[in-house]
Amino acid sequence: MAKTKFKGSVILNPVPVVLITTKNKEGKTNVFTVAWAGTINTKPPMLSISVRPERLSYEYIKETMEFVVNMPSANLTKKVDYCGVRSGKKEDKIKEMNFSLTDSDNVSVPYINECPVNIECKVHSIIPLGTHDLILADVIGSYVDESLIDEKGKIHLEQADLITYCHGEYFKMPQDAIGKFGYSVAKNTVKASTPKKKASFKKETTTKKTDFNKKEYAKKSKTPSKAKNFKKKK
Repeated sequence: MAKTKFKGSVILNPVPVVLITTKNKEGKTNVFTVAWAGTINTKPPMLSISVRPERLSYEYIKETMEFVVNMPSANLTKKVDYCGVRSGKKEDKIKEMNFSLTDSDNVSVPYINECPVNIECKVHSIIPLGTHDLILADVIGSYVDESLIDEKGKIHLEQADLITYCHGEYFKMPQDAIGKFGYSVAKNTVKASTPKKKASFKKETTTKKTDFNKKEYAKKSKTPSKAKNFKKKK
């Protein structure tokens, strides 16, 4: 396979694109777009985002040491892009984009209700790197639309119509799996190598969020060791 050589450049793509909500000590809330985000630890649960220090939300994060990661669906792509190119120093992007906010349970920062998944974060540490600072955060809690959770308690993020960012463009996350963890070494290699298409499902509730509690979810799951954090909000 012929290759073209490039000088040092981070071309790791695609990556998830998320909306980050922040709040300063005066109570002002802002939202901005981040494409450099990732999972970094399981126990304790942690994630990271990379942010330019000149961003307004960077100031807000340093003030309160809290933020919320909101995972948008494809129907919000234009708003996601807008929140990435416009500055909160000049306008109220939350108002302009007509986002509705809901108070979080564990942090002072609200989450965007229109996003199907929201993750509460408390800053663990900030590492200056150059153009960006790497913000490491503990995941305190999360919320998922009930429409994405089946009768067995399994989360179907593939049904959330999430978007990714790839070299300057936005793409939908596909719904059909091409494999699953461990299928390459499964005993029945014929069946394991051809994963079946996941059946879609619908629920009457499409906007209500479910809060996660690991112990309660483990009781309902057939595989408690892999359970995520579920608890319905009252």
